[in-house]
Parts: sequence; structure tokens; C-alpha cells
Amino acid sequence: MHQTSEHPVPDTSPRGVTLLSRTGKLYYPLALVSRLPFAMMVIGVLTLVVSARGSVELGGLNSAMVGLGVACVGPLIGAAADRYGQRPTLLIAAIANSALLGALAWIAFSPLSTWVLFLGSFLAGATVPQTSPMSRSRLVAIVAHDLPAQRRPRVLSNVLAYESAADEVIFVFGPVIVGVLATTIGAWAPIVGAAVLTLLFVTAFALHRTSAPAQSPEQRAAVLVPASELARPALLVTVFGIVTVGLFFGSMLTSLTSFMQDRGDPESAGLIYGAMGVGSAIFAIGVAALPPRFSLRARWPVFAVCIVAGAVLLQWSHDVPSILLSLAIMGIGVGPLLVTLYSFGAARSPIGRSATVMTMLGSGLMVGQSAAAALTGVVATDLGTRAALVLPLAAAVLALAAGAINWWLSGADDRAGHGPNTAPVTLDAE
Repeated sequence: MHQTSEHPVPDTSPRGVTLLSRTGKLYYPLALVSRLPFAMMVIGVLTLVVSARGSVELGGLNSAMVGLGVACVGPLIGAAADRYGQRPTLLIAAIANSALLGALAWIAFSPLSTWVLFLGSFLAGATVPQTSPMSRSRLVAIVAHDLPAQRRPRVLSNVLAYESAADEVIFVFGPVIVGVLATTIGAWAPIVGAAVLTLLFVTAFALHRTSAPAQSPEQRAAVLVPASELARPALLVTVFGIVTVGLFFGSMLTSLTSFMQDRGDPESAGLIYGAMGVGSAIFAIGVAALPPRFSLRARWPVFAVCIVAGAVLLQWSHDVPSILLSLAIMGIGVGPLLVTLYSFGAARSPIGRSATVMTMLGSGLMVGQSAAAALTGVVATDLGTRAALVLPLAAAVLALAAGAINWWLSGADDRAGHGPNTAPVTLDAE
């Protein structure tokens, strides 16, 4: 299906302009490192609380509070960026989040009650700067407005593949760094490290010249479609799809933590989890090379099946080598599925709501991850590790079901003669 904007962006771009010339070389490492604290937060809070309070269940519940904070406030941060510009929004969030992460590391080991710990986790999630969706929004806008029209589809595909691969790399190294810091320094170190990284790198990311500026009321009125456009079924199923991936991440991380705790080494869970992330990142990068006839509509269920297959194998894994094999198989599907979902998100973003949609997707990922961490922690405590390892399979099945719903919705759009025609760029998506 050929998807176009209802308000196509006129091609007034110089022919020689490139994405790199618009962003500069420094942008990519800066954007990469600035999203690292986000990837460290859920497993960092889990590791911190399990070590400080001695309960996987309590650790999972605090991870869920992080996700609840993201769910309640994350999309509002994206909406604020669309309205007031990314720079002030990110600067305020970075300062607040750094302070709250530092406070959380102290609270966990203090005699303060569990409810204070829950509040600290919620506020830490509520102030997450959302650099990953902000980066996607910046690059998509540059592609849409600054590049020649004939080059936009290919460059956009490469951008979304790169962004998803970057997330995968960070979600690999985030848990690994948490594991290294927790085992070498202490369980508090990952959260304090995340606070320092946020203050330094998110601030630099906010000040970078690519930061989307604030718009005047007249400009917003000209390009900002009504918020009701965010409730389109095609966009909502995309958000649900990324929530299922988050559910998979959270249930896999927590059940793996329980698995390693049974062996007396819960701090190593992040290191083992990296086996999935490495392959996932490699395959995410490879998505850009897939032929256009392998449509987004078809990719979703195909990649979900790979995750289901690995999760089925997980049910018969009783030692670390077999766990590593099942994680590697799941990694084949996870990265490409994230690329696919973010591609759908870009294609289905209402005009002027790009940062909001990307933040909805980023928030959905963490909400799913945190909610699953809480549920899996309870199941691991009450029913044991084997029961907890069933939950990644359930999440993978949900991702496959969401793909089936999307297949039907996309087919309905095809039969009606239109797609989710709200993308700011032209896409050969389906």
C-alpha cells in the first residue's frame, strides 16, 4: 500500500542536502548515549530494590511504578515538545529526573516505608526525558522537510531501522551496564549512573541544533491536527503492539532475574539478557535491506512468530546454555518487530503530532515492560520461576494477535482505497 500525507510536504529542498549534513556527525553518538538512562531504569530499579529490600516481588512492583509514571506523564512530555519545543521540555525533564533518580537510590536503602519507595519510582518514571522518541521525531521531520522528495522513502526507512537498532543496542547495553555496575560497585550504582548520564547527555541532546523549536500559536493552528486524530484504530493497534513488546521485555527480564536468583546470582541477569539483544540489534539493522514487497503488514506477524518460537523453547530451558539459545531465537524477531512498529507509527502520525506519537510508542514500551515486571515478580514469588517463564510466551502470543488485528485493519484500509494517510512523508509501506 502506498501511503501519502493528506498534506504532502512540497519539495523545495536543495538536491545536495543529506541527513548527515543537517544533523552533523556528533548528533548520533549524543542521541545514542542520551537514551541509555531510559534503558537502564527498569532493570536498574528492579536490581536496586531486590538487593536493598530482598524481594523480587517488591522489585517488580517498583518497576511497575516507573512504568505507571511514564504512562501518566510521558505522552504529555511529547505533547509539550510539540507545543513548546523540545529544548525547554527536555531540559526541565532532565534536571528533575536526575534529582529523583539520585533520591531513589538513597530511599531504597533507607528505613523509609515501601510507599515512599513507590512514590520515588513513580516520579522517576514520570520525569523520563523521552530522548528516543524525540530523536525519531527530529529525524523524521528533517527527512520530511529538508530532503528531496524522491529520496525520502528510502532515507526514512533507513532512519527508522537505525533508530530501532539504536534502541536495541541501548537495551542490550543498558542491562549489561546495570549488571556490571551492580556487581562491581553496588546495587545503587546503576541508578546513580543513570542520573549522571541524564544530567550530562540529555542536557547536551536538548541543546543540539536539531532540537525542534517552539511554534507560535498561528503555526500550531496551521499544522496541528486535532488530538482526536490520535484515537484512530490503526494508530491505537500500533501502540498496543508496542505495549506487547514491552510486556515481553518486562516478563523476560524479571523471569530471568528469578531464574538467576535461584542460582544465587541475580545481578548477572542483565548480562545474560544481552544474548537476545545482540542478535536483535543486528537483525533490526538488516530490516532496511528487506525488499519492499515484504510489506510492513506481513512483517509484523512473521517477526512475532519468531518470538513465539523462542518463547516456546524457553519452556523447556533448565540451564543457562538452553536459556541463551531461546533468547537468541527470540532476538531474531524482537528487533525487526520494533522497526516495523515504529515504521507504522511514523506512517500513521497525524500532522503536527509526531513527537506525541513517538512518545506514545516509547511510553507504551516502558509501560508494558514495567507492568509485566510487576506481574512476573508476583508470579515468581508465589508460584516459582517455571511459572514466571510462561509469561514471555503469553506476551509473544499477544504480539502475534495484535499483528493479526493490524493485518485486518490494513486490509480494510486497502479495500476502502486509503490507508492511514496522516504521515508527513511518503511511504511505500505496504
